Amino acid sequence: MTNSRHVLTLLLVASDASWAQGQSPSSLLGVSLSQSKGSASLGVPMQIVVLLTLLTVLPAVIMTVSPFLRITIVLHFLRQALGTQGTPSNQVLIGLALFLTLLIMQPVVSEMYHKGWEPLEEGQVTWQQAFDDGSKPLQAFLIRYVREKDVRLFLDLSHTPAPQRPADLSLTVLVPAYVLSELKTGFQIGAVLFLPFLVIDLVVASVTLSIGMVQLPPVMLSAPFKILLFVLVDGWNLVVGSLVRSFYQT
Repeated sequence: MTNSRHVLTLLLVASDASWAQGQSPSSLLGVSLSQSKGSASLGVPMQIVVLLTLLTVLPAVIMTVSPFLRITIVLHFLRQALGTQGTPSNQVLIGLALFLTLLIMQPVVSEMYHKGWEPLEEGQVTWQQAFDDGSKPLQAFLIRYVREKDVRLFLDLSHTPAPQRPADLSLTVLVPAYVLSELKTGFQIGAVLFLPFLVIDLVVASVTLSIGMVQLPPVMLSAPFKILLFVLVDGWNLVVGSLVRSFYQT
């Protein structure tokens, strides 16, 4: 919190210095915010507040409107099915999910940049027009993986009439519907991953009970067999490859 205040103070001082030198701070990060097409300009303090707010909500946006949600759920279920406790660590799983998300979302982010940010940076459109144009590729991506049942649910909850085309759906309906759809998909994949390891647990438990070995818990005895099976079938390659391909087959 203290570091954020220091950064904010430095930015304000820099803006005051530019005013003292006769330079109007009409841009932030290369984006001109001067008055254009009837829109009022924003002051530098307000620009900084908006920027810090966007940076604050950025992690939540990445986790909810991207493949990051499905990937993290599947990897969590996989670790639970293997019974390896904290291995791989949360940092490793999140890092892997983040890089896979960047790989999948790269075309969408690039299209959003060209349609929304570049015209705004050149001063050709307003903030609202840039947001509308830049959000269209994201809307198209969400529509590909959202379920009609979830969309209908949020249309009913928000008392919004059904649009004529899927492309007319607003983000306020698409985003929560996409989250529900991804949660269901992630849990379905996780349940399928659990089945072969559950069979190993049942077999090991049956054998240990039949020979009267009750000193060691069956979960501890079955862990090496589950890890060995996962390594022999090259499980990481299969799981990661299937996850990435699931976003290209729709």
